[in-house]
Amino acid sequence: MKISTTNWHCSIAQLNPIIGDISSNAKKIKEKAELAVKQGAKLLLTPELSLCGYPPRDLLLHKSFIDAMEAQLQQLAQEIPSEISVLVGFASFNAFAHEQGTKPLYNSVALINNGKIHQIYHKRLLPTYDVFEEDRYFSAGNEVNFFTLDGVKIGLTICEDLWNDEQFWGKKTYAINPIQDLVNEGVDLIINLSASPYIVGKQKLREGLLKHIGKKYQTPIIYVNQVGGNDDLIFDGFSCAVNKQGETIARCHPYQEDLICLELDKNSLDLVSNYLQDLIDCEEEEIYQTLVLGVKDYARKCGFSKAILGLSGGIDSALVATIAVSALGKENVLGVLMPSPYSSDHSVIDAENLVKNLGINSEKIAIQEGMNSFDLMLNSLFKDTEFGVAEENLQSRIRGTLLMAIANKFGYLLLSTGNKSEMAVGYCTLYGDMNGGLAVIGDVPKTKVFNICKWINRNGEIIPHNILIKPPSAELKPNQKDEDSLPPYDILDDILERYINQHQSMNDIEKAGHNLETIKKVIKLVTRAEFKRKQAPPVLKITDRAFGTGWKMPIAYKLYSLN
Repeated sequence: MKISTTNWHCSIAQLNPIIGDISSNAKKIKEKAELAVKQGAKLLLTPELSLCGYPPRDLLLHKSFIDAMEAQLQQLAQEIPSEISVLVGFASFNAFAHEQGTKPLYNSVALINNGKIHQIYHKRLLPTYDVFEEDRYFSAGNEVNFFTLDGVKIGLTICEDLWNDEQFWGKKTYAINPIQDLVNEGVDLIINLSASPYIVGKQKLREGLLKHIGKKYQTPIIYVNQVGGNDDLIFDGFSCAVNKQGETIARCHPYQEDLICLELDKNSLDLVSNYLQDLIDCEEEEIYQTLVLGVKDYARKCGFSKAILGLSGGIDSALVATIAVSALGKENVLGVLMPSPYSSDHSVIDAENLVKNLGINSEKIAIQEGMNSFDLMLNSLFKDTEFGVAEENLQSRIRGTLLMAIANKFGYLLLSTGNKSEMAVGYCTLYGDMNGGLAVIGDVPKTKVFNICKWINRNGEIIPHNILIKPPSAELKPNQKDEDSLPPYDILDDILERYINQHQSMNDIEKAGHNLETIKKVIKLVTRAEFKRKQAPPVLKITDRAFGTGWKMPIAYKLYSLN
């Protein structure tokens, strides 16, 4: 890219931090600053809380953690090249917390240059919805944040500070609008430093808001987002910039670190178009790439290089295995086939064909002997009773125990293969198929699982065709089908979407065309399965209502709408 010598330049550092690894994160910021100098940039932008990673959660309760951040920030300031200023996100102490009765910390950004911390700015709007609990730790800043650099007046916002435009949303969530305050100060450029987790289609929403604000206020905006997986949250990156006309003029690569240099025309005080990565138009591809990043980073940041999963010959385990291969490499994935007397021949064959297509390692362990042993041990207690759910679930728990034993023995990450539809209604077994260190598709409805698998096969068969066309079954008893216990998945998933994600009432769901008794059955199943979800592995989040840190339902309660 050709750099103008007359205009002003700043660089976006789209970073993938490791939460708590302050020294390594600082080293990465320093390296990006050195590269940005070579790009001709005068300012480097990093994401929200870039020094410690987002979200640090209750690490923030440890004073030593905050002390370590401040010490590292001082050291970083001395190591940054003098030719460039850098905005670094960190958590700072609130010196007036005790006398004000406020929280002890601020979510802050430091402006550093020439070996010094020149200014510290604080986040003004603190989100408390979904996965966000910022008022648990932080006080809200009360000053309008701006500074002048090389004659350019720059307004600074931190993540949520951007998201309170009443005209765009049709409502006002907070009493103040930091963007309006900056415009009133006459800034030339607005910067937003974010750690905004992925949900399906969110980038289009982000850019829609940015375009609205840029055009409304005739002020260019640069949006910097974190990238990478941190526990259940996945940050897609997609940092971007919008000009005064409300046009996206630059966009970073998604799902990876990136460093791009932006040019501001000193005459028009507008950003110049230069580096524009395409959006992903296919929802299935977007979700797939997100989950791949989630698995890759969860494994890497937790110290795993290899993964194990059970292969049933069904579509869920097929999708998880394919994601694991993309994330970790085929040589690092072990699939274990564990047929029972109720497993159909075609399921075993389908699983074996998947292993061949993916090129992964596999083991086959029949569980008949384990079933016989449990039958013998429980015979005195279970005699004169009919075969039922308890015996069915024993099969799943035998498989879960085998997988955990192999994972423990060889240091593998066990991937759980249950989908969101099953987790919602409890069609899963505690200490069985729910075992694992990570629930890869626990926020992906069954119907979406099928769509993603069809997308995977768009250029040729990876997931065996028979897996895509056979009726879903747990195969825990003869001729079992999921629809013996559940509504068809297209009906079930629509009811779940309306109830869980859209918070619709039974009456609203019935008006949408669903049978009232079916609705009641589904909602009862969702309610009764809460205790299972509380014991599930972390669920990679792709929707705005995932069974993870943002899901805060009680276990012991009676549903008022079904009384």
